[in-house]
Amino acid sequence: MSATIESPRTPVSPRKKSRTNWEKWGWIYMRVSGVVLVILIFGHLFVNLVAGQGIAAIDWAFVAGKWANPFWRIWDGLMLWLALIHGGNGMRTLVNDYAHNVTVNRVLKWAILLAVVILIILGTYTVTAFDPCPTDPSLSFCK
Repeated sequence: MSATIESPRTPVSPRKKSRTNWEKWGWIYMRVSGVVLVILIFGHLFVNLVAGQGIAAIDWAFVAGKWANPFWRIWDGLMLWLALIHGGNGMRTLVNDYAHNVTVNRVLKWAILLAVVILIILGTYTVTAFDPCPTDPSLSFCK
């Protein structure tokens, strides 16, 4: 018994042409988000550790002073979103590579999606709802 393999130049059916290639877009997302994440993370580390007084200076007041400026909230929020989606997409790729049972594969991918969505919601809420001046207006960054 012999199997027939279609020629690489065989035209693709119209149904397949209209479908979005999610693997291609996931691959592109990983490359683009990886480059952007490198910039965001090194900027984050520089501001928090090098430009300041090191790790000993990072406390609630440091974060409150930093997040009093909307630029840093957007910076950290973008870093959060990109990192979580990047990591979730990487985990999805690992599940596709190693979970061959269809049910296990589907359950693991739904678990990853659920974890990413919950963490994005909680992280976004933290970044957006954080009040740098809750009760003490004498703090220098609250004036």
